[in-house]
Amino acid sequence: MPYETLVEASNDLYKKGYKGNFQFQDGKIIDSDSEKQYTSDQLLIVEQHRFEGMTNPSDLSILFAVEGTDGTKGLIISSYGAKANHELLEWMDQVKAVDSIPSNHQAGV
Repeated sequence: MPYETLVEASNDLYKKGYKGNFQFQDGKIIDSDSEKQYTSDQLLIVEQHRFEGMTNPSDLSILFAVEGTDGTKGLIISSYGAKANHELLEWMDQVKAVDSIPSNHQAGV
């Protein structure tokens, strides 16, 4: 499903069970609610969506919907482009993705 905004995507994915608030810290993803830590081989990217800012096209964000090997589902949000967290994006490159990831790479364009 193509989403127009990051908020719309986050809200819809939350309703689909992606409730974990995942943060990147010290080379791992941490579920801030349970404090469980995940390595890149313990997560699967189920969906990813990229967005441009509505008022500023240089505000670029990427949303990853991920699932842990323990069944926990959550979201990871990062900037990309010039403001990217390159360490996080390189780490996410190591995470396996489902074969056909639903995505909309240029929402709002």
